[in-house]
Amino acid sequence: MTQQGTITIERIDGSAAAQAEDAFRLVYAEAFAEAPYYETADDVAGTFRRFRSRTREGTFRAALARTEEGEPVGMAYGYPVGADTGWWDQLTEAVPDDMRREDGRRTFGLMELAVRGPWRGQGIARRLHERLIDGLEAERVLLNVHQASKAASAAYRAWGYRKVGEGHPWEGADLRDVMVLDLR
Repeated sequence: MTQQGTITIERIDGSAAAQAEDAFRLVYAEAFAEAPYYETADDVAGTFRRFRSRTREGTFRAALARTEEGEPVGMAYGYPVGADTGWWDQLTEAVPDDMRREDGRRTFGLMELAVRGPWRGQGIARRLHERLIDGLEAERVLLNVHQASKAASAAYRAWGYRKVGEGHPWEGADLRDVMVLDLR
């Protein structure tokens, strides 16, 4: 742990997240340039084209962690999984129909959660996660985690997530564990 001081975490809607896109991009680009992700500038650009589109939806929610000076140190965001999602189709083995059932309200998809290196190990990721999902009306939270990201996988398990399958979330993606957190 190299950084100390007060870290504030604010939950924001899509409009505010769009205004803070540079902060989200900074955290994302730095965190996901590292192993096992090795994301390039092109990867980051693609992610933030989708980010901009999603922030315009009324169901988008995000959390942003900053230092007292306003420097972004962590972020998380997601939105409800739509009834027409292909998320479950990407699994290597089918899950039961009841698990796959989506209606646009049942499941909140945690799309990204990241903390910049110097601020890791201080509980910021957990606080971001708690702030993001606090007050959700969804039954569960769904996410993909890179199988080689042992720290992230361990954190999600410690927070109550369980692995329900494995999949490639997009063409050419490394295998991810698909995890669910039951909220009820």
